[in-house]
Amino acid sequence: MKVKKIKAGILVESNAPLEVAEIDMPEKLSFGQVLVKIHFSGICGAQLNEISAAKGPDKFLPHLLGHEGSGTVLETGEGVTTVKEGDTVVLHWRQSDGIQSNTPTYSWNGKKVNAGWVTTFNNYAVISENRLTKIPDDFDLRIAPLFGCAVTTAMGVINNDAHVKVGQSVVVFGVGGVGLNVVQSAGMVSAYPIIAVDIRDNKLDMAKRFGATYCFNSTTTKDLAGEIRKIVGNAGADVVIDTTGNARVIEQAYDLTHPDGKTILVGVPRKGDNINIYSLPLHFKKVLTGSHGGGVDPHIDIPRYIRLVDTGKMKLDGIITHEFSLDDINQALDLVRSGEAGRVLIAME
Repeated sequence: MKVKKIKAGILVESNAPLEVAEIDMPEKLSFGQVLVKIHFSGICGAQLNEISAAKGPDKFLPHLLGHEGSGTVLETGEGVTTVKEGDTVVLHWRQSDGIQSNTPTYSWNGKKVNAGWVTTFNNYAVISENRLTKIPDDFDLRIAPLFGCAVTTAMGVINNDAHVKVGQSVVVFGVGGVGLNVVQSAGMVSAYPIIAVDIRDNKLDMAKRFGATYCFNSTTTKDLAGEIRKIVGNAGADVVIDTTGNARVIEQAYDLTHPDGKTILVGVPRKGDNINIYSLPLHFKKVLTGSHGGGVDPHIDIPRYIRLVDTGKMKLDGIITHEFSLDDINQALDLVRSGEAGRVLIAME
């Protein structure tokens, strides 16, 4: 292995700050593994859920985190064919081409540190081949992590989950990193109207720049459902997408969906936060479904989306609002929790 020690943010205890420390790499790469130098990592709500054990007790502590990043391939294990040394890559959590390897095991003061098939809160990482997609060498490494989750999930929600048609009405609850791209993606397929809902005016201002035709602050709008129905009609919107994972917001999103429409859930409620809905419409044409990363195929979709950026058809300016060093990762996580930021980056150098 070309790298013996790395710096990483380690989740040692649920609901506690990460510990930034130097840890030891595995002795060698196993079949299907790739050594990657990570340049930038994004922070997603999924990591906040992991830290807070939103899905229940964490069985893998201590472990590494992060699932969207940009990097350079330094070394490949046996069997790897889709990337080679020197390639520029996006790291993503969705499976793609290539081998799904065993997960790596790191060590810290003689103790085992677990990791999944991809981690990005570390300056070097052992990654499963099928969590890497090669991108052009000259592509901006700072925005490349967006293609590991935020952009791909959003485009997939519109294209694969909702199958939005020209002229259909779309409502988006929560316009953070994913939600802003959902708004943009809806505009790219000529949805109309596109309604953005959030609790922060600065995010709604960004949503307007990304194509929202109407924006509502749910904390200051007296009758949110009534205002939205004035625009889309009393029956509701064709597609309503929730990115918040808030059970009460999900109930409202479902209620605002047309009897022939679709409610798409991107956000995941905490375990135990039950959702109460009237299910009869689901026996007819109404659809309520959860999105699994937009159902994208990274090796197919990421190159497509990069072409859209290169030709000016997709804009990502302003989505990344803050950048921190790995040493300051807990400060970065606190900012994401506050809801005041767009996408937050961790720069490894």
